[in-house]
Amino acid sequence: MKPDTHAVDPARIRKRLEEKERVTLSPHGAFSCDALRSRPDETAGKGYRLPYSIDTDRILHSHAFTRYIDKTQVFSLIPNDHITHRVLHVQLVSRIARTIGRALDLNEDLIEAVALGHDIGHTPFGHDGERYLSALCTEHGIGEFHHNIQSVRFLDRIENHGKGWNLCVQTLDGIFCHNGEIHDTCLEPATDKTPDDLRREIDDQNRGMIVRPRPMTLESCVVRMADTISYLGRDIDDAIRLGLLQRSDLPREATDVLGDTNGTMVYTMVTDIIHNSLDRNAIAYSEDISRAIRILKAFNLRTIYKNPKAKQHLSNIEDLFKRLFSTYMEDLEKENGASAIHAGYLSHMDDAYIHETPHAAKVRDFIAGMTDRYFIQQCPAHLRPEQAGA
Repeated sequence: MKPDTHAVDPARIRKRLEEKERVTLSPHGAFSCDALRSRPDETAGKGYRLPYSIDTDRILHSHAFTRYIDKTQVFSLIPNDHITHRVLHVQLVSRIARTIGRALDLNEDLIEAVALGHDIGHTPFGHDGERYLSALCTEHGIGEFHHNIQSVRFLDRIENHGKGWNLCVQTLDGIFCHNGEIHDTCLEPATDKTPDDLRREIDDQNRGMIVRPRPMTLESCVVRMADTISYLGRDIDDAIRLGLLQRSDLPREATDVLGDTNGTMVYTMVTDIIHNSLDRNAIAYSEDISRAIRILKAFNLRTIYKNPKAKQHLSNIEDLFKRLFSTYMEDLEKENGASAIHAGYLSHMDDAYIHETPHAAKVRDFIAGMTDRYFIQQCPAHLRPEQAGA
Protein backbone atom coordinates (compact mmCIF):
# COMPACT_ATOMS: atom_id res chain seq x y z
CA MET A 1 0.00 0.00 0.00
CA LYS A 2 1.45 3.36 -1.04
CA PRO A 3 1.92 5.94 1.74
CA ASP A 4 -0.43 8.90 1.72
CA THR A 5 2.07 11.67 1.00
CA HIS A 6 -0.67 14.26 1.14
CA ALA A 7 -0.99 13.62 4.88
CA VAL A 8 2.54 14.97 5.46
CA ASP A 9 2.70 18.65 6.37
CA PRO A 10 6.32 19.67 5.54
CA ALA A 11 6.03 23.09 7.16
CA ARG A 12 4.79 21.57 10.41
CA ILE A 13 7.65 19.04 10.50
CA ARG A 14 10.17 21.77 9.77
CA LYS A 15 8.77 23.96 12.53
CA ARG A 16 8.93 21.06 14.98
CA LEU A 17 12.56 20.39 14.08
CA GLU A 18 13.43 24.06 14.55
CA GLU A 19 11.73 24.05 17.95
CA LYS A 20 13.66 20.92 18.89
CA GLU A 21 16.91 22.74 18.08
CA ARG A 22 15.98 25.61 20.36
CA VAL A 23 15.56 23.16 23.22
CA THR A 24 18.46 20.77 22.59
CA LEU A 25 21.26 22.82 21.02
CA SER A 26 23.86 24.66 23.02
CA PRO A 27 23.39 28.45 23.07
CA HIS A 28 26.76 28.54 21.30
CA GLY A 29 25.51 26.30 18.46
CA ALA A 30 24.46 27.24 14.93
CA PHE A 31 20.68 27.33 14.79
CA SER A 32 19.08 26.50 11.46
CA CYS A 33 16.87 29.58 11.61
CA ASP A 34 20.05 31.71 11.32
CA ALA A 35 21.34 29.98 8.18
CA LEU A 36 22.08 32.37 5.29
CA ARG A 37 22.25 31.72 1.56
CA SER A 38 23.81 34.17 -0.86
CA ARG A 39 20.78 34.14 -3.13
CA PRO A 40 17.10 33.18 -2.85
CA ASP A 41 16.44 29.45 -3.02
CA GLU A 42 12.86 28.28 -3.41
CA THR A 43 13.79 24.61 -3.06
CA ALA A 44 15.61 25.17 0.23
CA GLY A 45 12.72 27.20 1.57
CA LYS A 46 10.21 24.42 1.15
CA GLY A 47 9.84 20.93 2.57
CA TYR A 48 10.75 19.57 5.98
CA ARG A 49 14.53 19.45 5.74
CA LEU A 50 16.50 22.06 7.65
CA PRO A 51 19.05 24.16 5.71
CA TYR A 52 22.26 22.43 6.76
CA SER A 53 20.71 19.04 6.06
CA ILE A 54 19.93 20.27 2.54
CA ASP A 55 23.56 21.37 2.17
CA THR A 56 24.75 17.91 3.18
CA ASP A 57 22.49 16.27 0.60
CA ARG A 58 23.64 18.63 -2.14
CA ILE A 59 27.29 17.92 -1.36
CA LEU A 60 26.72 14.14 -1.23
CA HIS A 61 25.00 14.15 -4.60
CA SER A 62 27.53 16.41 -6.31
CA HIS A 63 29.82 15.11 -9.03
CA ALA A 64 32.82 16.41 -7.09
CA PHE A 65 31.94 14.27 -4.06
CA THR A 66 31.75 11.18 -6.27
CA ARG A 67 35.30 11.85 -7.45
CA TYR A 68 36.66 11.64 -3.90
CA ILE A 69 36.78 7.88 -4.39
CA ASP A 70 39.96 8.04 -6.46
CA LYS A 71 41.83 11.00 -5.04
CA THR A 72 45.08 10.68 -3.08
CA GLN A 73 45.10 11.38 0.63
CA VAL A 74 48.85 10.94 1.24
CA PHE A 75 50.14 7.98 -0.78
CA SER A 76 49.74 7.90 -4.56
CA LEU A 77 49.94 5.14 -7.16
CA ILE A 78 50.39 2.36 -4.62
CA PRO A 79 48.38 -0.82 -5.29
CA ASN A 80 47.13 -1.37 -1.75
CA ASP A 81 43.39 -1.33 -1.08
CA HIS A 82 43.85 -0.55 2.61
CA ILE A 83 45.60 2.78 2.11
CA THR A 84 43.45 5.78 2.99
CA HIS A 85 41.95 7.71 0.09
CA ARG A 86 40.26 11.09 0.23
CA VAL A 87 36.78 9.54 0.30
CA LEU A 88 37.54 7.73 3.55
CA HIS A 89 39.30 10.71 5.08
CA VAL A 90 36.28 13.02 4.81
CA GLN A 91 34.05 10.33 6.32
CA LEU A 92 36.46 9.94 9.24
CA VAL A 93 36.46 13.71 9.75
CA SER A 94 32.66 13.72 9.67
CA ARG A 95 32.37 10.89 12.17
CA ILE A 96 34.91 12.34 14.61
CA ALA A 97 33.47 15.84 14.35
CA ARG A 98 29.90 14.64 14.87
CA THR A 99 30.98 12.68 17.95
CA ILE A 100 32.43 15.88 19.41
CA GLY A 101 29.47 17.95 18.27
CA ARG A 102 26.95 15.56 19.82
CA ALA A 103 28.72 15.71 23.18
CA LEU A 104 28.77 19.53 23.04
CA ASP A 105 25.14 19.84 21.81
CA LEU A 106 26.11 21.42 18.49
CA ASN A 107 24.43 21.27 15.09
CA GLU A 108 25.43 17.93 13.58
CA ASP A 109 23.92 18.75 10.17
CA LEU A 110 26.26 21.72 9.76
CA ILE A 111 29.20 19.66 11.03
CA GLU A 112 28.46 16.92 8.50
CA ALA A 113 28.09 19.35 5.59
CA VAL A 114 31.40 21.07 6.32
CA ALA A 115 33.24 17.80 6.97
CA LEU A 116 32.05 16.08 3.79
CA GLY A 117 32.69 19.12 1.61
CA HIS A 118 35.94 20.42 3.03
CA ASP A 119 38.36 18.63 0.66
CA ILE A 120 36.33 18.67 -2.56
CA GLY A 121 38.79 21.14 -4.08
CA HIS A 122 41.81 18.87 -3.70
CA THR A 123 43.74 18.07 -6.85
CA PRO A 124 44.69 14.60 -7.99
CA PHE A 125 47.81 13.37 -6.14
CA GLY A 126 47.07 15.29 -2.96
CA HIS A 127 49.30 18.08 -1.68
CA ASP A 128 51.97 17.26 -4.26
CA GLY A 129 49.45 17.81 -7.04
CA GLU A 130 48.33 21.00 -5.34
CA ARG A 131 51.89 22.30 -5.32
CA TYR A 132 52.43 21.46 -9.00
CA LEU A 133 49.15 23.04 -10.05
CA SER A 134 49.78 26.13 -7.92
CA ALA A 135 53.08 26.79 -9.68
CA LEU A 136 51.35 26.56 -13.07
CA CYS A 137 48.53 28.85 -11.99
CA THR A 138 51.04 31.45 -10.79
CA GLU A 139 52.98 31.15 -14.03
CA HIS A 140 49.79 31.83 -16.01
CA GLY A 141 48.83 34.87 -14.00
CA ILE A 142 45.83 33.61 -12.03
CA GLY A 143 47.50 33.43 -8.62
CA GLU A 144 48.34 30.49 -6.41
CA PHE A 145 46.13 27.44 -6.10
CA HIS A 146 44.57 26.74 -2.69
CA HIS A 147 42.39 23.67 -2.25
CA ASN A 148 40.19 25.31 0.39
CA ILE A 149 39.28 28.12 -2.03
CA GLN A 150 38.81 25.58 -4.81
CA SER A 151 36.44 23.59 -2.58
CA VAL A 152 34.28 26.69 -2.18
CA ARG A 153 34.60 27.41 -5.89
CA PHE A 154 33.47 23.92 -6.91
CA LEU A 155 30.42 23.98 -4.67
CA ASP A 156 29.47 27.62 -5.18
CA ARG A 157 30.30 28.16 -8.86
CA ILE A 158 31.27 25.07 -10.85
CA GLU A 159 28.90 22.33 -9.72
CA ASN A 160 25.36 22.16 -11.10
CA HIS A 161 26.50 23.14 -14.62
CA GLY A 162 28.20 26.32 -13.47
CA LYS A 163 25.37 27.52 -11.24
CA GLY A 164 26.68 26.11 -7.96
CA TRP A 165 24.59 24.65 -5.16
CA ASN A 166 23.85 27.88 -3.27
CA LEU A 167 25.02 26.39 0.01
CA CYS A 168 24.62 28.28 3.26
CA VAL A 169 27.28 30.89 3.99
CA GLN A 170 28.05 29.10 7.27
CA THR A 171 28.78 25.88 5.34
CA LEU A 172 31.02 27.58 2.79
CA ASP A 173 32.82 29.46 5.56
CA GLY A 174 33.57 26.21 7.41
CA ILE A 175 34.90 24.65 4.22
CA PHE A 176 37.12 27.65 3.51
CA CYS A 177 38.45 27.77 7.10
CA HIS A 178 39.02 24.04 7.56
CA ASN A 179 42.82 23.94 7.26
CA GLY A 180 43.89 20.96 9.38
CA GLU A 181 47.57 21.80 8.93
CA ILE A 182 47.15 24.78 11.26
CA HIS A 183 47.46 23.73 14.88
CA ASP A 184 45.30 25.52 17.44
CA THR A 185 45.33 24.76 21.15
CA CYS A 186 42.15 26.79 21.46
CA LEU A 187 39.93 27.96 18.61
CA GLU A 188 37.14 30.47 19.12
CA PRO A 189 34.63 31.22 16.36
CA ALA A 190 34.44 34.68 14.84
CA THR A 191 30.76 35.06 15.69
CA ASP A 192 30.57 38.60 14.28
CA LYS A 193 31.90 37.49 10.89
CA THR A 194 29.73 38.48 7.91
CA PRO A 195 29.37 37.10 4.37
CA ASP A 196 31.35 40.14 3.18
CA ASP A 197 34.14 39.23 5.60
CA LEU A 198 34.24 35.71 4.15
CA ARG A 199 34.46 37.02 0.60
CA ARG A 200 37.23 39.40 1.64
CA GLU A 201 39.23 36.58 3.25
CA ILE A 202 38.91 34.48 0.11
CA ASP A 203 39.95 37.42 -2.07
CA ASP A 204 42.93 38.17 0.18
CA GLN A 205 44.17 34.58 0.00
CA ASN A 206 43.62 34.60 -3.76
CA ARG A 207 45.89 37.65 -3.98
CA GLY A 208 48.66 35.83 -2.15
CA MET A 209 48.17 37.41 1.27
CA ILE A 210 48.78 35.30 4.38
CA VAL A 211 45.33 34.56 5.77
CA ARG A 212 44.52 32.61 8.90
CA PRO A 213 40.74 32.88 9.09
CA ARG A 214 38.63 31.83 12.03
CA PRO A 215 35.33 30.05 11.28
CA MET A 216 32.12 31.89 12.05
CA THR A 217 30.57 28.91 13.88
CA LEU A 218 31.65 26.60 16.68
CA GLU A 219 30.65 23.66 14.47
CA SER A 220 33.27 24.59 11.89
CA CYS A 221 35.86 24.97 14.65
CA VAL A 222 35.10 21.36 15.56
CA VAL A 223 35.63 20.22 11.96
CA ARG A 224 38.99 22.00 11.77
CA MET A 225 40.16 20.18 14.90
CA ALA A 226 38.67 16.88 13.69
CA ASP A 227 40.59 17.15 10.42
CA THR A 228 43.88 16.80 12.31
CA ILE A 229 42.53 14.08 14.61
CA SER A 230 41.38 12.03 11.64
CA TYR A 231 44.68 11.92 9.78
CA LEU A 232 47.37 12.05 12.46
CA GLY A 233 47.29 8.42 13.57
CA ARG A 234 45.75 7.14 10.35
CA ASP A 235 48.71 8.35 8.27
CA ILE A 236 51.04 6.59 10.72
CA ASP A 237 49.11 3.34 10.29
CA ASP A 238 49.34 3.66 6.49
CA ALA A 239 53.07 4.39 6.67
CA ILE A 240 53.65 1.34 8.89
CA ARG A 241 51.59 -0.78 6.50
CA LEU A 242 53.83 0.35 3.64
CA GLY A 243 57.04 -0.28 5.58
CA LEU A 244 58.08 3.37 5.81
CA LEU A 245 58.39 3.22 9.61
CA GLN A 246 57.74 1.03 12.62
CA ARG A 247 55.52 1.77 15.57
CA SER A 248 58.59 1.74 17.81
CA ASP A 249 59.87 4.77 15.83
CA LEU A 250 57.12 7.01 17.20
CA PRO A 251 58.31 9.71 19.61
CA ARG A 252 57.73 8.62 23.21
CA GLU A 253 57.05 12.17 24.38
CA ALA A 254 53.95 12.07 22.14
CA THR A 255 52.84 8.46 22.51
CA ASP A 256 53.13 8.54 26.31
CA VAL A 257 50.35 11.15 26.20
CA LEU A 258 48.30 10.17 23.13
CA GLY A 259 48.90 6.42 22.87
CA ASP A 260 50.64 4.64 20.03
CA THR A 261 47.71 3.34 17.95
CA ASN A 262 45.29 5.30 15.80
CA GLY A 263 42.27 4.22 17.84
CA THR A 264 43.83 5.26 21.13
CA MET A 265 45.04 8.56 19.67
CA VAL A 266 41.60 9.43 18.30
CA TYR A 267 39.85 8.55 21.56
CA THR A 268 42.36 10.51 23.64
CA MET A 269 42.15 13.65 21.50
CA VAL A 270 38.36 13.58 21.17
CA THR A 271 37.88 13.03 24.91
CA ASP A 272 40.29 15.85 25.71
CA ILE A 273 38.47 18.27 23.40
CA ILE A 274 35.09 17.42 24.88
CA HIS A 275 36.41 17.85 28.43
CA ASN A 276 38.01 21.23 27.65
CA SER A 277 35.19 22.61 25.49
CA LEU A 278 32.02 21.83 27.44
CA ASP A 279 29.82 24.90 27.95
CA ARG A 280 32.39 27.13 26.21
CA ASN A 281 32.25 29.16 23.02
CA ALA A 282 35.57 27.62 22.01
CA ILE A 283 37.04 24.27 21.02
CA ALA A 284 40.17 23.52 23.01
CA TYR A 285 42.82 20.95 23.91
CA SER A 286 44.64 20.75 27.21
CA GLU A 287 48.23 22.01 27.05
CA ASP A 288 49.69 18.48 27.42
CA ILE A 289 47.61 17.06 24.58
CA SER A 290 48.29 20.09 22.38
CA ARG A 291 52.03 19.75 22.90
CA ALA A 292 51.94 16.02 22.09
CA ILE A 293 50.01 16.74 18.88
CA ARG A 294 52.62 19.29 17.79
CA ILE A 295 55.39 16.75 18.37
CA LEU A 296 53.58 14.04 16.43
CA LYS A 297 52.72 16.36 13.54
CA ALA A 298 56.39 17.32 13.25
CA PHE A 299 57.32 13.63 13.30
CA ASN A 300 54.81 12.84 10.54
CA LEU A 301 56.08 15.72 8.41
CA ARG A 302 59.66 14.55 8.70
CA THR A 303 59.22 10.78 8.41
CA ILE A 304 56.11 10.46 6.20
CA TYR A 305 55.16 13.52 4.18
CA LYS A 306 58.75 14.44 3.25
CA ASN A 307 60.04 10.88 3.08
CA PRO A 308 61.61 10.30 -0.38
CA LYS A 309 60.37 6.70 -0.32
CA ALA A 310 56.77 7.99 -0.17
CA LYS A 311 57.41 10.14 -3.26
CA GLN A 312 59.19 7.64 -5.46
CA HIS A 313 56.06 6.86 -7.47
CA LEU A 314 55.62 10.56 -8.33
CA SER A 315 58.82 10.82 -10.38
CA ASN A 316 57.22 12.31 -13.51
CA ILE A 317 53.88 13.56 -12.19
CA GLU A 318 55.04 17.18 -12.09
CA ASP A 319 56.03 16.98 -15.76
CA LEU A 320 52.63 15.50 -16.58
CA PHE A 321 50.88 18.41 -14.83
CA LYS A 322 52.88 20.81 -16.99
CA ARG A 323 52.13 18.83 -20.12
CA LEU A 324 48.38 18.64 -19.53
CA PHE A 325 48.11 22.31 -18.55
CA SER A 326 49.96 23.34 -21.71
CA THR A 327 47.89 21.02 -23.90
CA TYR A 328 44.56 22.28 -22.58
CA MET A 329 45.64 25.92 -22.90
CA GLU A 330 46.55 25.30 -26.52
CA ASP A 331 43.26 23.48 -27.15
CA LEU A 332 41.28 26.41 -25.76
CA GLU A 333 43.21 28.97 -27.76
CA LYS A 334 42.73 26.96 -30.95
CA GLU A 335 39.09 26.19 -30.04
CA ASN A 336 39.74 22.47 -30.41
CA GLY A 337 36.26 21.06 -29.78
CA ALA A 338 37.59 17.50 -29.73
CA SER A 339 39.76 18.17 -26.67
CA ALA A 340 38.86 16.53 -23.38
CA ILE A 341 38.50 19.93 -21.76
CA HIS A 342 35.61 20.66 -24.12
CA ALA A 343 33.95 17.25 -24.25
CA GLY A 344 34.58 16.30 -20.63
CA TYR A 345 34.12 19.65 -18.95
CA LEU A 346 33.06 22.82 -20.78
CA SER A 347 30.21 21.13 -22.64
CA HIS A 348 28.50 20.75 -19.25
CA MET A 349 28.98 24.36 -18.13
CA ASP A 350 26.68 27.36 -18.56
CA ASP A 351 27.46 30.23 -20.94
CA ALA A 352 28.30 32.65 -18.13
CA TYR A 353 31.12 30.41 -16.86
CA ILE A 354 32.46 29.82 -20.38
CA HIS A 355 32.51 33.51 -21.33
CA GLU A 356 33.60 34.99 -18.00
CA THR A 357 36.35 32.54 -16.97
CA PRO A 358 39.92 33.02 -18.31
CA HIS A 359 41.40 30.07 -20.15
CA ALA A 360 43.97 29.39 -17.43
CA ALA A 361 41.23 29.30 -14.78
CA LYS A 362 39.22 26.86 -16.87
CA VAL A 363 42.25 24.58 -17.10
CA ARG A 364 42.85 24.92 -13.36
CA ASP A 365 39.25 23.98 -12.59
CA PHE A 366 39.32 21.02 -14.99
CA ILE A 367 42.57 19.56 -13.68
CA ALA A 368 41.72 20.19 -10.02
CA GLY A 369 38.52 18.20 -10.42
CA MET A 370 40.22 15.14 -11.88
CA THR A 371 40.67 11.86 -10.06
CA ASP A 372 44.14 10.32 -10.03
CA ARG A 373 43.01 7.72 -12.54
CA TYR A 374 41.42 10.18 -14.96
CA PHE A 375 44.51 12.39 -14.83
CA ILE A 376 46.72 9.45 -15.79
CA GLN A 377 44.35 8.50 -18.61
CA GLN A 378 44.71 11.98 -20.09
CA CYS A 379 48.46 11.52 -20.43
CA PRO A 380 50.22 9.83 -23.36
CA ALA A 381 50.40 6.10 -22.75
CA HIS A 382 54.21 5.95 -22.89
CA LEU A 383 54.50 8.56 -20.13
CA ARG A 384 52.06 7.06 -17.66
CA PRO A 385 53.65 5.91 -14.38
CA GLU A 386 53.98 2.15 -14.32
CA GLN A 387 52.67 1.96 -10.76
CA ALA A 388 49.33 3.32 -11.93
CA GLY A 389 48.57 0.07 -13.71
CA ALA A 390 47.77 1.92 -16.92
